[in-house]
Amino acid sequence: SRIEVPTLVAPSRLVLHFLSHRRRPTQLPVTLYPLTSMLTVATVRPVVVRPVSMRARSGKAISVSARVSNRNARRVVRVRASVDEMDAAMSTPVNPVSAADGYATLTNSLGAIRALPPSERAEAAESATKSVSQTLNGMKASGATSRWDCYPELQRRNIFPNELAQMGIKDASSIGRPSDTNDFNFIVAVTLSTSFLALIVGATLPGDWGAFGSYLIGGSSLAVLAVGSTAPGLLKVAIDRFARISPAYRQRIAKHEAAHFLVGYMLGAPVAGYSLGLGTAHVDFLEAKLERKVYGKIAIKEETMLPLACISMAGVAAEAMAFDEVQGQEADLRDLQRILNKCEPKLGDQALQQVTKWAVWQAAGMLKRHERAFDALTEKMSEGATVAECLQAIENAPEPSA
Repeated sequence: SRIEVPTLVAPSRLVLHFLSHRRRPTQLPVTLYPLTSMLTVATVRPVVVRPVSMRARSGKAISVSARVSNRNARRVVRVRASVDEMDAAMSTPVNPVSAADGYATLTNSLGAIRALPPSERAEAAESATKSVSQTLNGMKASGATSRWDCYPELQRRNIFPNELAQMGIKDASSIGRPSDTNDFNFIVAVTLSTSFLALIVGATLPGDWGAFGSYLIGGSSLAVLAVGSTAPGLLKVAIDRFARISPAYRQRIAKHEAAHFLVGYMLGAPVAGYSLGLGTAHVDFLEAKLERKVYGKIAIKEETMLPLACISMAGVAAEAMAFDEVQGQEADLRDLQRILNKCEPKLGDQALQQVTKWAVWQAAGMLKRHERAFDALTEKMSEGATVAECLQAIENAPEPSA
């Protein structure tokens, strides 16, 4: 059966605040497990709804078609465009905007937000959402952008481990599995360095001073272990700082955040800013009003959940494609769990795992297809470029081959 209905929230009006910070493994959502498990999906009964059509602000028709097949028990949801109920009646024509004018407008709008104190940025970002989206839509209408909102349709289906490997995922079992590599390396470094220093102090200082100094320095490693066992959050900054000594880890952070940035941009979520700083690595998307919907008590439809799930799992997909181990996934999995908990109708445990696998697979496919744009964005973000400069890098990258 074919269904055409207006939905509640536009995929282009998305807000997620992604923090790539370390959390304890014991706090992982209990419904998310390694994605290599083989799952089954219950049959969905067909539903008949009278077709309805509306107009979005961009002038495009709003339609959602759902196809249910009892033969393979798979549900496919196609999302073309959707709007908030309050904005459905408001239709704004898209005026073409040149590349020069568009990037200048984006630089001024986003630069003004960045210059504000952190406490005032959320309100300013919400106010700037409409103008930034109109500018990007105008640039798309004039041909100045080709990757902005270039995935108007998303299809969810069952994904199996071999399909993840085909998308470049090195080890699908690492997704959903906690990583303690940075913690282990930090503890080993502290223990070896304090032991070596205690040995030197004991051998160089005379009498009781040497003995006292050795015991004091050697005991510091035990203090670190005690803090790590009782209050691990206190060591998060120290562990992150130690891990950043490795260029590979800094590259991992840049790829993780660039994936959130690029996938969100291609799904129509305007980016307000980003950070790769110590303990503050994240990407901010505009439209704070939707953030209140996602993190509040308001339910969201599956059509809204699909792009949000892709954005939240983009960083995990990027790490899994580049490294054998995924280290920055705990916060992303929690964001995804929070989103899925708001979805109506409620999803079972098996459906939650299937959505997680699908989101990783979909994000990996987008990054693989636009690999050159992803690499250019990663480089720009590593250099600390502005959001407008990052958008230019995305759009100036060669188009993917057919």
